[in-house]
Amino acid sequence: MTTMVSVQAQKFYTKSGRIDFFSRAPLENIQAVNKTVVAILDSKTGKVEFNVFIRGFEFEKALMQEHFNENYMETSKYPKATFSGEIQHTNVVNYALTGEYKVIVKGMLAMHGISKAMEVSGVISVIDGFPTLKAAFTISLADYKIHIPAIVRDKISPNVTITVNSLLNNTLK
Repeated sequence: MTTMVSVQAQKFYTKSGRIDFFSRAPLENIQAVNKTVVAILDSKTGKVEFNVFIRGFEFEKALMQEHFNENYMETSKYPKATFSGEIQHTNVVNYALTGEYKVIVKGMLAMHGISKAMEVSGVISVIDGFPTLKAAFTISLADYKIHIPAIVRDKISPNVTITVNSLLNNTLK
């Protein structure tokens, strides 16, 4: 007897996605996490979107968080970052089958008033029919015109590693 499972294309989303960033510099490492990321994935088209309110990043030290928001990211002027892209060869992912699927996503990252094209390698893990989007990539602060004053250059790396790990455990009709 053969059993067939039919899975309709769905839009998966979360309002509690996770994005971490890490800066390794000679005098100090800086890391922060944001657990209030909105992410949407359309399993039919492969379209992926992330919306991140910059003030949602939490730091170990309150002073770092204040400097990050006011001096570097200028969150009163640029309150959020967005990514909009598409999974290349979206048919490699079977949302009905538990597993890990390597993907490449091409899109635009908009942050600090600048939009830049990106290509990111990642993994979509499917468990119980829900995908988790995972990726790690590095951005240059200069590419987004985020200025680092000379006095703190040894404390802040000009490149920052971004890690995405977001379970999309809700569906849109």
